[in-house]
Amino acid sequence: MKNYSIILAALVMSSCASTRRHNEQRATCIPPEKLKEDVDYAYSKLQKMHPQLYWYISKKELDHKFDSLKQTFDEPLTPLQFYFKLQPVIADIREGHLALRVPRKKFTKREIKKLEHKKGMFSRFEYYVQGNHLFIVENKDSIEGIQPGTEVLSINGIPVAEYMKKYRELISSDGYNMTFQSYFLKDVFFNFYTAENGFADRASIETLYKGKKHTYILHRENKTETDLEKDKEQEKRTPERKVNDYVAFSNSYNRNFKFLDQDSTTAYMKIKSFSRDHSEQFYKEAFAKIKNAKTKYLIIDVRNNYGGSLQEINNLYSYLAPEPFVLIKPSQLTSRLSPLRTNYFRKSSAFQYAFKSLAYPTYVFSQTFSTYKKDGKVYYKMKADKPTQPNKDAFHGKVFVLINGGSFSASSIITAKLQYDKRAILVGEETGGANDGTVAGFYSYQKLPNSKINLPIGLLLVQPNIDFMNTRRGVIPDVTIPDSMQDVIDKKDPQLEWVKNEIAKDKKHQ
Repeated sequence: MKNYSIILAALVMSSCASTRRHNEQRATCIPPEKLKEDVDYAYSKLQKMHPQLYWYISKKELDHKFDSLKQTFDEPLTPLQFYFKLQPVIADIREGHLALRVPRKKFTKREIKKLEHKKGMFSRFEYYVQGNHLFIVENKDSIEGIQPGTEVLSINGIPVAEYMKKYRELISSDGYNMTFQSYFLKDVFFNFYTAENGFADRASIETLYKGKKHTYILHRENKTETDLEKDKEQEKRTPERKVNDYVAFSNSYNRNFKFLDQDSTTAYMKIKSFSRDHSEQFYKEAFAKIKNAKTKYLIIDVRNNYGGSLQEINNLYSYLAPEPFVLIKPSQLTSRLSPLRTNYFRKSSAFQYAFKSLAYPTYVFSQTFSTYKKDGKVYYKMKADKPTQPNKDAFHGKVFVLINGGSFSASSIITAKLQYDKRAILVGEETGGANDGTVAGFYSYQKLPNSKINLPIGLLLVQPNIDFMNTRRGVIPDVTIPDSMQDVIDKKDPQLEWVKNEIAKDKKHQ
């Protein structure tokens, strides 16, 4: 027992030392020549691994952008300062999954525990982004009596518009998409802000509401015993929470299913994320209910769904397809070695590292034989690029799918396929993900040698099995219905209401 205590103490000390080194490195300025080395390193890795690097930007233009960036380095920069200069160039590649990781401060276990016992300061509001304006649209805890519709003009004296302009340049979207940035920016604005300014316990915000300005002082309050008990309760995983993929942090479900009318004519399925966790059971139960109820209409809501598992959307499509289908085209790689560049041992504990070492030969064997060459190109074997049979409980009625700028990645792949196959009517706004596919699948995590910033590079070109439109845009809905900030505040849903009205009309003509 004494030996175990010594080992545990050593691990704790090692972890603390690692955190300290990380934070010291994060605060250290890097000479210009070393910054240029990191730029060259990042570009060389992208050229070697990214299967569609010049999809939305020419090589000549991208070469120029990287060369021009290097010319701006005339003084040392911290990793965070360097990030804010390099990431806009990465974003100009216009590949939504491609982005540097923000070099954040690391916290010790004690600091993390302390933060867990405090309420959020900015995260307790819901936001809406319009241009370079940031609005509060929900204040669940009635903090300072701030009303929905209030615009945040400045934080600690710095105009929000300045942050907006700066942060917009950091966000990658697929191609020339017109909707993704605002949806994503409302979710990540304060991630960028805290990376720059830290986790303070107090902030002053200047606001504007109905023409009147007001200054509020926000505080990071301590959680009460009741709050802490509620946190523990939310972390419990009941069978229902597993199937619907409960998320304790937001106290919500990734999947919901219900009938919208008493006679079960219309079914509604909300999917916030294709997380795959227990998804097979969810779809099995939901579509069995739909079949038993003889439901005629199905509404699938993938608004604000940033994507996830290909396996899950392939399974979902099997419940919608009238005949055998192939969801995606064969997924292209830059080389047969790409699958072995996925940082197999990344984030492994000592025990995990030992176990993975034993399994590594099997991993190498399976990954090597998962690739094949055809017409001079290398592809990765995927279940979703093979014919799939419709499920025995497949739905044969009318399908509507709700989409918006927050529908990204896998959400765009399945909606592009549904639209192409004329299996669904898409309602809402242009998706945030491209109509013609994306680069993701699995990643190689590259660490820039001097700044130590992580650059995850997607290795697979994943495209829906459709005839490409080459619009360089998202999936365009069949019926375009945008929502407004006032709709959000009033909890109105014009897209869903349009579908309900359309179903009501269809019923009358039967």
